[in-house]
Amino acid sequence: MNDHVRDLASVRDATERLLTAATKLDNARVTEPSRLPGWSRGHVLAHLARNADALTNVLAGRPMYASADVRDADIERDAPRPLDVQVTDVRESGARFQDEASVPADWSRTVELRNGVTDSASRVPFRRWVEVELHHVDLGIGYELEDLPEGFTQREINFLAERFRGHPDVPALLVKQDDGRMISSGRREGEPLIVTGRQADLLGWLAGRRDGSALTVDGGPLPALPPL
Repeated sequence: MNDHVRDLASVRDATERLLTAATKLDNARVTEPSRLPGWSRGHVLAHLARNADALTNVLAGRPMYASADVRDADIERDAPRPLDVQVTDVRESGARFQDEASVPADWSRTVELRNGVTDSASRVPFRRWVEVELHHVDLGIGYELEDLPEGFTQREINFLAERFRGHPDVPALLVKQDDGRMISSGRREGEPLIVTGRQADLLGWLAGRRDGSALTVDGGPLPALPPL
C-alpha cells in the first residue's frame, strides 16, 4: 500500500531543498545549460512548476496536459523568466498540488496520466517526489544522485525496474545492488543479464542520468534502455 501522506511530506521536504539551492543562483546562471540535453536550468524549473500543475489536474480528475504540444510550449514560454519568478512559480505550483492532495478523496482510485498511462492515485505523490528529486540533480548545482534519500533511491530503482519489466526492447535483467538485493526487469524470457552496482549508479542508469560505465554486467553487454 502506498503511503501518500508520508510521500506528500517528502515532496514538501524535497521542494524546500530544491528551492533553497535554487535561490543561490542568479539570472545568468538560470539561462545556463542544465544536465538535460537542450534544456537550460530555466527549462528545468519551468517544467517542475508545470508538472506540479499537471499532477494537480490528475488528482482533480482533469486531463494532465491539454496536449503534448501545449506542455512543450508552456515550458518554452516559461524557461527564460528571471530567477525570482521561477522560484515563486515552483513554490506556488507546489502549494497548489499539496492543497489538492489535502482534499478528502479515494486514494485507491485509478487516475490517468500522460499517453494513456494509468496508476493508483496513491502513487501520484511519489511520482511528484521523483520529479523534484531527479530534476534537482539535473540542475547541476551540487545535488547529486548520491545525495538522494536512501529510501527514495531504493523505491525509484524498484519503480523503474517495474516500469521496464516485460518491455520487449529490454533483455531479461537482474538488477543487483551492492548489498545483494536483486530485482528482475526486462523481458520475462531468456537468461537474464546480471547488472550490479551502487544504488546511485543503478538509479542513474535506469533513469537515463548515467551511462552505466560504473556498473558491472554478467552475461553480455550492458543494454541501452529506451527513453522514459
